[in-house]
Amino acid sequence: MTSTTRTRPRSRALLLFVMCAGMFLVQLDVTVVNIALPQIGAGLATGLTGQQWAVDGYAVVLASLLLAGGTFGDRYGHKRVVLAGLALFGAASLICGVAPDIGVLIAGRALQGLGAALLLPGTLAVITRAYPGRAEQAQAVGVWAGVSALALPTGPLAGGALVTAFGWRAVFLVNLPIIALAVPATLRVVTETVDEHPRRLDVPGMILATVTLAAFVYAVIGKAWPVALCAAAALAAFLLWERRARDPLLPVPLLRKPAFAGANLVAAAMNLVGIGTIFVTTLYLQTVQHHDPFTAGAMLLPLFLPLAALAPVTGRLTGRYGPRLPMTGGLLLGIAGSLFLLGLAPSSGYARLLPVLLGLGVGMGLLTAAVVAAAVRAVPDGRAGLASGVNNTARQAAGAIAIAAYGAIAGPPADASRFTGGLHVLGVLGAAAWTVALALTWLAIRPDRT
Repeated sequence: MTSTTRTRPRSRALLLFVMCAGMFLVQLDVTVVNIALPQIGAGLATGLTGQQWAVDGYAVVLASLLLAGGTFGDRYGHKRVVLAGLALFGAASLICGVAPDIGVLIAGRALQGLGAALLLPGTLAVITRAYPGRAEQAQAVGVWAGVSALALPTGPLAGGALVTAFGWRAVFLVNLPIIALAVPATLRVVTETVDEHPRRLDVPGMILATVTLAAFVYAVIGKAWPVALCAAAALAAFLLWERRARDPLLPVPLLRKPAFAGANLVAAAMNLVGIGTIFVTTLYLQTVQHHDPFTAGAMLLPLFLPLAALAPVTGRLTGRYGPRLPMTGGLLLGIAGSLFLLGLAPSSGYARLLPVLLGLGVGMGLLTAAVVAAAVRAVPDGRAGLASGVNNTARQAAGAIAIAAYGAIAGPPADASRFTGGLHVLGVLGAAAWTVALALTWLAIRPDRT
C-alpha cells in the first residue's frame, strides 16, 4: 500500500465525521424511502409493484456490487472511490427528487445503489487506514458502526417529518446539501491510499451476481415465474465462474465451512423477515389505518430504537459468551414478534402491533453484531474483511428479496381485509424462517469463543 503523510489529529476527527456522514446516507436510504411509499404511489400513479421497485432498485444494486466496491477501492484508491460514490449518490438523489414517473425514480434508485456500494466499504477502508493503531482503530470503527445504527431510527422519523411537511421528493433532495459539504471535506482531509498488489476486478462475477438477484426479484414481484429459471441459470453460472476465477468476487470454498455458511444464512433470514416486516408494516399503518407519514414513522420507533441501542450490548455479550447465546435470544424474540402478526386486523389498536415491533426490534438488535462476529470467527484472521463483506452482502440480498416476497404475499394494501390476511400468512412464514435459523445456529455455531 502506498500513502502520503500521516493525518493530523484534528483532521482525523474531521475525516471520521465525514466518512460517518457518507455511511449515514447509505443506511438512511435503506429505511427512509419506506415511509414515503404511499405518497410515491399516489404522486407517480403507481401501484404496489412500482413501490416495491422503488425500494428494490436500490437494494438489488447495492447487494450485487457491495463486494466489488471494496475491490474498486483497493485498485483505484479509496479516496477516489468514496468521492465517486458521493458524486453518484448525489446525482442519483437529484434524479429521484425530480423524477416525473416511476421508471425514472427506479433508475435513480439503482444509481443510488451503485453509489452506496462504493461508499459503504470505501468509508470503512479510509477510517481503518487513518487510524492504524489497534485500540484507536477499534474506537473509530465503533463510532462508524454507531452512526450506521443511528440511521435506522432516524430514517422513518425524519422521512415522516419531511414527507408530511414538504412531500415525498424531500426524502431524496435532503441528501444534496449533505453531499455538497462532504465532497470538499473529503478532498481536503482524506489521504489517498492504493494497494500495491490489488485484486483483479471480477467483472463476469459482478454481472452474473446482479443478473441473478435482479431476475429473482423481478420474478417474485411480477409473478413472472419463467424468469425464475433465468435467475437459477444465472446463479449456477455465477457459482461455476467463481470456482474458476483467479480473483473471485465470492470465494466458494468459504461456503463449505459450516460455521461460515450457517452465520450467513442466519443473517439472511434475519433481514428477510425484518426488512419484509418493515415494508408491509409501513403500508399497513399508512394505507390501511390512514396514519400520516410522521405518525407512522414515530410508531415504528419501537422496532428501530432497540436495533440501534443493542448493537454495543450485543458486542459485549458476544465477546464474553460467543455469538450463539445472543443469536438464540434474538431469534426466539423474533419468532414471537412474527407470530403476533396473527392478531392484527384492519382496525387493530397500536397495542396489537407493538409486540410485533418490539419482538423484531430487540431480536434483530441481539442478532446483528452476533451474526457478523460468527461469520468473522469462522475464517482465518486475514480474511475477516471478506467475511464481514459477504455477511453484509447476504443481508442486503435477503432484504431485496424480502420486499418482493412480502409485498407479493400481502398484496395491495388498498384491500384491507386481504392485506391483513396476508400479514397473518407472513407471520407464520416469518416465524418458520427464524425457527430454521435457530436450528442452524445450534448446528453450525460453536458455543465457545474459539
